[in-house]
Amino acid sequence: MELVYPAVFYPDPDSSAYAVTVPDLPGCTTGGDNLPEAIAMGIDAASGWILGELEDGKKIPPASPISKIHPDKEIGEGFVSLLALDMDTYAAKYGSKSVRKNLTLPAWLNTFAEEEHLNVSKVLQDALTDLYKKKAAIA
Repeated sequence: MELVYPAVFYPDPDSSAYAVTVPDLPGCTTGGDNLPEAIAMGIDAASGWILGELEDGKKIPPASPISKIHPDKEIGEGFVSLLALDMDTYAAKYGSKSVRKNLTLPAWLNTFAEEEHLNVSKVLQDALTDLYKKKAAIA
């Protein structure tokens, strides 16, 4: 699912940083040290906001037309731009929804798991999580 939401970018007058808000997604704010980073952070924040809603079984708000979104002058001078969200890619990378996988075990290992009342899916998930954390710690 690909979505497009308008976002408001507010430049920091004292640096190259930007604050970003997505008015259609309540509380969705972020920022970056420069415009490219602010755009990337805006996409990430909006995608995370929407993924959370979808995983909770909630409906996501429709995007407003860009012409209806304006910078808040009380916050400062800003401009409106669109954020393109690829929710399928984002969900595949960050989603907590379980994905069904089939696997093959040697019979003796399956017998052991059954005798020990082990949930093979849980054991595999825990082992993969540990490997992921070790790899992340090295990087």
